[in-house]
Amino acid sequence: MPPVTMYSTQVCPYCVMAEKLLQKKGVANLEKILIDRDPSQREIMMTRTGRRTVPQIYIGEVHVGGYDDLLALDRAGKLDPLLA
Repeated sequence: MPPVTMYSTQVCPYCVMAEKLLQKKGVANLEKILIDRDPSQREIMMTRTGRRTVPQIYIGEVHVGGYDDLLALDRAGKLDPLLA
């Protein structure tokens, strides 16, 4: 399974839902980067993704997007192959 990285904040309900979906899919090692604890990471996230909102999720080097994007991938049957 490729590494999964999620830019997040401590109080983001969409981040919690994304984490639960990923756990349901068997992701055990989720690297969470809390941009509210380390503001320099917010700049890195915005440069890397072109987006300002959290969560921003990477599976390996593939930028999945936010929770809605993750859910859409799952519903389309495309999330499992990314996680394999």
